[in-house]
Amino acid sequence: MTKTAIVWLRRDLRIEDNIALNSALSEVENIQVLFIFDSAILDRLGKDDARVSFIFEQLHSIDEKLREKGSSLLIRYGSTKEVFDELHHDICLNSIYINHDYEPYAIDRDQKIADWAAQHGIRFTSSKDQVIFEKNDVLKDDGKPYVVFTPYKRKWIQHYESLPRYIQNRKYNWSNLRPVHEDEHKITTLKDIGFKPSTVPLQEFDLSLDLIENYEAKRDFPSENGTSRIGVHLRFGTISIRTLVEKAYAAKNHTFLSELIWREFFMQILWHFPHTINQSFKPKYDRIQWNNNPEDFERWKSGTTGYPLVDAGMRELNTSGYMHNRVRMLCASFLCKHLLIDWRWGEAYFASKLLDFELASNVGNWQWAAGSGVDAAPYFRIFNPESQIKKFDQRLAYISKWVPDFQELTYPQPIVEHKWARERCLKVYKESLESL
Repeated sequence: MTKTAIVWLRRDLRIEDNIALNSALSEVENIQVLFIFDSAILDRLGKDDARVSFIFEQLHSIDEKLREKGSSLLIRYGSTKEVFDELHHDICLNSIYINHDYEPYAIDRDQKIADWAAQHGIRFTSSKDQVIFEKNDVLKDDGKPYVVFTPYKRKWIQHYESLPRYIQNRKYNWSNLRPVHEDEHKITTLKDIGFKPSTVPLQEFDLSLDLIENYEAKRDFPSENGTSRIGVHLRFGTISIRTLVEKAYAAKNHTFLSELIWREFFMQILWHFPHTINQSFKPKYDRIQWNNNPEDFERWKSGTTGYPLVDAGMRELNTSGYMHNRVRMLCASFLCKHLLIDWRWGEAYFASKLLDFELASNVGNWQWAAGSGVDAAPYFRIFNPESQIKKFDQRLAYISKWVPDFQELTYPQPIVEHKWARERCLKVYKESLESL
């Protein structure tokens, strides 16, 4: 039986500028591209989860591109080890190529497959692909990780500008791909893995030069089309981070670039401090005496707090799987500071809803809002949800779209009074942080 090399796609759903695939194409023959719907992940999701639908659409596109090259994409469902056991039996593996993943579950999963491969004499190769810099690539001069963004960004840019310029459209030997074996295609629809198409629409991303050049001026206004909507594509790797950084440099827009660097900053924080997934980076913040009122949490989730900009954000999230970043900050701050609900509750809810959910950024931003994380907003900085409207939605265009009832008698009264909630928050934080 001919030996087969597997390129296992996960958060790199593209065949263009994919480091693992590029490496395989330049090194081995008979390459089968594979995607596994991991049952350990899918079994926790709703059967109409929009992210699963999005992934399936991208896989269909990849399969079409591979078929143009005489090959195809193999899709499997189940535990990763069982899938590889089956594949090794059926098509005799000799190597596995992946791109690094940095989240704790993924690290553990990949190590188990690496160990399995070693036991079977199968070469296992992992490459850096979803970031420009990872792990220990950008460190302080004393060898310690950065925990403040601005100096990290300066060092990141220094390192990047010393790299050779990225060259697109490299030529690879696509004839090394394994031919199509139609009898192996067991999963061809969402129904085959127990899911159904989502009704949540996905807005196209915009990486035009005009958007990037005007990003700083427009990005804070949720009614404007001033953001790229690239988050979900970064999350699942349908576009290369190298392409995005090159575009930011070409447009000479350091604000857009900064957002890409923030993503890598939070990834290296998660790598060095994995406990921050469920513990405060600043340990004393785990002493906060949260109120954690379930009824308040339900009103926040449903967008019925009586604060129109907060409610607009939550309704947008629940309807579309997206929320404008400026509004995300307000909604997170409101939950932690106005309602005194543990940031972990909000982080988990966003994780369940956001199409562009990435663990590192979600945890990092929620801890920023709570004041408990790296480079966090001071706990005494509490957004006023009314003045935020005057700053960022003065014409009420965003609110009118998502909370059309905000001027009706049926619209709920504010869940808490701002001044009272602010004073309560300051008192609770101060007493908790000063306690022994």
